[in-house]
Amino acid sequence: MTAPSTFGLSHEARNLHWLLTNLVEEVPGLLSVAVVSSDGLLLLSSDPGRNAQARQGDGRPSGPRGSAADLATIVSGIGSLAIGAAKLMDGGAVKQTMVAMEEGGLFVMSISDGSLLGVHGSPDCDMSVVAYHMALFVGRAGHVLTPELRNELRRSLADTTTGTAK
Repeated sequence: MTAPSTFGLSHEARNLHWLLTNLVEEVPGLLSVAVVSSDGLLLLSSDPGRNAQARQGDGRPSGPRGSAADLATIVSGIGSLAIGAAKLMDGGAVKQTMVAMEEGGLFVMSISDGSLLGVHGSPDCDMSVVAYHMALFVGRAGHVLTPELRNELRRSLADTTTGTAK
C-alpha cells in the first residue's frame, strides 16, 4: 500500500494520514482501510490511487468494484444496519462490527459523529490485534475529525482521484 500525498494539507489532516499509514504498516494482514463519513463518503483510504484505477480508458467511472469506494460503500451499509439493529434491540451505541468470512474479515468501528473506520483483513490476520489497533486509531482520531477536517479530507480525496493539482 502506498502512502497518500499530504502536500498542502492541514496539520490535522496530515496527522490522520499518518495514523492511517501506521495502522496499515503495524498490523499484518490488512488489505484495505477506509475512513467513511456519516453520509457514506470516503474520507481517507489506505490506497487512494485505487480510485483512479477504477476508471475506464475514457476517464469515466467504471463503478466502485476494485476501488477504495468498495470498502467505503460496504462499511457505510454495515454501519447503518448495525445502528438500526442496536436501536431495535435497545442495545445502545454500536462500538464495533465484525464479519468473518472464509477468505478474510471485515471490521467496522465507530469513530465520532457517525464516522466509521473500516478494515478489510486477510484470512490469516489476528482479529484481536486488528481490533486493538483500530481502537487506538479511533481514540487518536476521534477528537480531531471535525466537520472542517472532514470537508478538507473530501476535497483532498476528490483532487487525488481526478488528478487535480493543489
